[in-house]
Amino acid sequence: MALLEINQLSIQFGGLRAVDDFNLTVEKGDLYGLIGPNGAGKTTVFNLLTGEYKPTEGVIRLDGKDITGRPAIEINREGIARTFQNIRLFRQQSVLDNVKIGLHNQYVCSPAAAIFRLPSYYAVEKQMNEKAMELLSVFDLEGEADTISANLPYGKQRKLEIARAMATNPKLLLLDEPAAGMNPNETEELMADIRYIRENFDMTILLIEHDMRLVAGICEKLTVLNFGRILTQGETKEVLKDPEVIKAYLGDD
Repeated sequence: MALLEINQLSIQFGGLRAVDDFNLTVEKGDLYGLIGPNGAGKTTVFNLLTGEYKPTEGVIRLDGKDITGRPAIEINREGIARTFQNIRLFRQQSVLDNVKIGLHNQYVCSPAAAIFRLPSYYAVEKQMNEKAMELLSVFDLEGEADTISANLPYGKQRKLEIARAMATNPKLLLLDEPAAGMNPNETEELMADIRYIRENFDMTILLIEHDMRLVAGICEKLTVLNFGRILTQGETKEVLKDPEVIKAYLGDD
């Protein structure tokens, strides 16, 4: 059974069919890319997967369970987490606290224990701190745990958002243009980080990206969207050589 199965997914905004008859199968352990020109519908697909939008038609299954149109919080609990094209951090909270916020669906502490600072409260806090620091260490951010997130350099803010998404312990991690705004050195580091996450955290990754060097370097399979419809799907090397894909990106001669 595939981890993610999307069948005939569509959404219409008034007279605009932003995503039309979208089909996708992502196997457990895949590092899969969703690419296409600006306005092709890629982020709309992510919004459908995470419950921000409800589809007009179609079915989304995660691990065989129908999650179509369910609220975002339920979809996250089922095992999908994401980052955003425009970074969304709790900007006035510390780096550590940003990651701990993502951990709250896994660590339970009763209101009474929190109010009266009972030993169980401190035990949970210790566990959360340790787990958050472990995730920060993946991105070499543990030394900045007490830094206000708004004060981090841009590339590190991108990495922090990924760490926070990982804190929810997803089966499927959605990365929306993770390399946007990064310089070449930061992009190289990010590529290594994404490979490490997949190999060491048992995560399946679906990403949107415009940086073709990153796409070609880490994605094993690709789906190409154009005007809301699938242009082609397949192994990365073959897809990137497809004349229709080149035309969609570069236009006619």
